[in-house]
Amino acid sequence: MVKKQSPLHVVGVSVLMVLLCSVNYSLCEKIKTYKLTRGSLSVTFTNYGAVMTSLLLPDRHGKQDDVVLGFDTVDGYKNDTTYFGAIVGRVANRIGGAKFKLNGHLYKTDPNEGRNTLHGGSKGFSDVIWSVQKYVPTSHITFTYDSFDGEEGFPGNVTVKVTYMLIGENKLGVKMEAKPLNKPTPINLALHTYWNLHSHNSGNILSHKIQLLAGKITPVDDKLIPTGEITSITGTPYDFLEPREIGSRIHELPGGYDINYVIDGPIGKHLRKTAVVTEQVTGRKMELWTNQPGVQFYTSNMMKRVVGKGKAVYEKYGGLCLETQGFPDSVNHKNFPSQIVNPGESYLHVMLFRFTAH
Repeated sequence: MVKKQSPLHVVGVSVLMVLLCSVNYSLCEKIKTYKLTRGSLSVTFTNYGAVMTSLLLPDRHGKQDDVVLGFDTVDGYKNDTTYFGAIVGRVANRIGGAKFKLNGHLYKTDPNEGRNTLHGGSKGFSDVIWSVQKYVPTSHITFTYDSFDGEEGFPGNVTVKVTYMLIGENKLGVKMEAKPLNKPTPINLALHTYWNLHSHNSGNILSHKIQLLAGKITPVDDKLIPTGEITSITGTPYDFLEPREIGSRIHELPGGYDINYVIDGPIGKHLRKTAVVTEQVTGRKMELWTNQPGVQFYTSNMMKRVVGKGKAVYEKYGGLCLETQGFPDSVNHKNFPSQIVNPGESYLHVMLFRFTAH
């Protein structure tokens, strides 16, 4: 027999929910999926992690394929350890020792990768429910999130906004914005999409050709924490100034590519061409521009038997990531571009993708 609840109990639960919602609105948000479509370009998202779940592109013959790795259900993203398609933050990439000093105060962040912090901690922006501020299916969608003071150890309240927008017939723009409300704080957001231009379930990306317009890298130690150096890629397997296959020298590296490139040209408000990726079988080409100083090139070296969309099994080298960003561990290296944003200032990160097929 089910015990009938008293009216006072029901009112109490309702009041509790209102209080919880007022403290953290995302607790009361429903998880949904959304689609943007224009011409032959179709992109889907979920407000869980502001994740890009799929992107359909035609090949040179007009055949559509999904070129983004991911899962069929939101539950897949909830249990994900690969960060498929997510917006990661408050600080993307790694913070060495899970700590940093700011204005004389030592902040300790969540050490979710050994002694270090990766992609914002155990519950970074990729694992929260975002609100949808605006949604126009033929144009754009804007997700928002209110990050609270002390979240994963980071100081201050921060409002965050991410807009995905279709531009023309074959471009996707991504605009990431953030504003600290009451304390200086590091901010470094990144889009963690895994690309395979043949199709998400076609095997590895080693035959893809890539050009990276970056002549330097920030070397790392065995825990992938930058040493603080900035070195030339000349004569090394990291040199992609001229287009070549990803797999052509990958055997010379321990595991594969997972390094921050220093994008050529002056840092400023203007977008700089960063990367060009081509896939020979389908003729698909993806070009990337950004206003950020760095781009993490990652070849999914640690991926092993991940069951994704349509029961596809993603293995090592199954996708490539191009995460435009501030340099990893910048909070602990004064010679790296600063990621500290003060109240009254704004963080702005722009990416522009152009897709073609020939």
